[in-house]
Amino acid sequence: MRIGIEAQRLFRPKKHGMDVVALELIKNLQQIDKKNSYVVFVRKDADDYVIKESQNLEIDKLTSLTYFDWEQVKLKKSLGSKKIDLLHCTANTAPLSLNIPFIVTIHDIIYLEKIDFKGTAYQNLGNIYRRFIVPRIAKKADLILTVSNYERQNIIERLGLPEKRVQVLYNGVSEIFNTNYSEHELNAFRKKYNVPKNYIMFLGNTAPKKNTANVIRAYVEYCLVEKDGVPMVLLDYKKELVVKLLQELRAQTLIDKFIFPGYVPHNQIPLMYNAASLFLYPSLRESFGLPILEAMACGTPVITSNTSSMPEIAGDAAKQINPFNCSEIAQAILGLMQSKSCQESYSEKGLEHVKNFTWKASAEKLLSIYNSF
Repeated sequence: MRIGIEAQRLFRPKKHGMDVVALELIKNLQQIDKKNSYVVFVRKDADDYVIKESQNLEIDKLTSLTYFDWEQVKLKKSLGSKKIDLLHCTANTAPLSLNIPFIVTIHDIIYLEKIDFKGTAYQNLGNIYRRFIVPRIAKKADLILTVSNYERQNIIERLGLPEKRVQVLYNGVSEIFNTNYSEHELNAFRKKYNVPKNYIMFLGNTAPKKNTANVIRAYVEYCLVEKDGVPMVLLDYKKELVVKLLQELRAQTLIDKFIFPGYVPHNQIPLMYNAASLFLYPSLRESFGLPILEAMACGTPVITSNTSSMPEIAGDAAKQINPFNCSEIAQAILGLMQSKSCQESYSEKGLEHVKNFTWKASAEKLLSIYNSF
């Protein structure tokens, strides 16, 4: 077969979860599939070295002013010229009208459950687009893939789909997430991003589901008990937003406990995990929660939520808390940071647990799905 893979944002410099998932699956398919050929459809962007063409893989760079035009017009037009037999759309949406079999990966349906417009304008517009497209293409897709049993059940119930048309394909963990980094490399990283020897790591952003406000409240509680508490490193989050919340909490003096390195490239994140004493991921809602496993692969103890998919993905290898309860988050931080044996226990459990999630295994399952068409 000649298989098309839609990966519109694969070449954007600041990659997010869905981009990383698509990249890892494509790279592994490129290595293991000796029979089919692939065309990966992307939007032209700066990070075009992350994957290269090969005998079984071609890259088609399409230009467009908008996401909608790229997907609904440019992609559809190119499918015919490239003589695609099967299309896999990797990021929730797909062209509304196709005359070939297609698979769509629906990572989550949060945007169908609630829209509160508390995110950025870009996030809000994206949610509106998905809210319109997803129910329509879900009815037309030959198969829907999603990333956890939790999300599979949500999709089946919300969209009224037959169970056999929705399958789970777990994400994996890239091999760059490991514990094989030297102290010299870690020290160079700390110096480059101005982070201390010990810190708590949190991937904060403005999406409400990331629970950033509650995390900051919990950290303030932790600091009130532990006067010499370790600093918190917030990735991809603006200092002024933390300042505003600390003012509301009358805890402005704690701003010096927060470190803002800005966006850290994906290939540097393993060092960020390795250098951290603890990774916080108390999200309100996730369809999978890939950073949980990435941190575990780096030997970093994890605190995560007891809601949605996170218990399914983390198992007993992470400390689970109620993400709506700031005091519970604070107590979990305190308990882990005050107990070296507890940190070591979760580190060991995590390193063993993460062996169940590899991109090679995910790609092999995906290839068997492709070959079933």
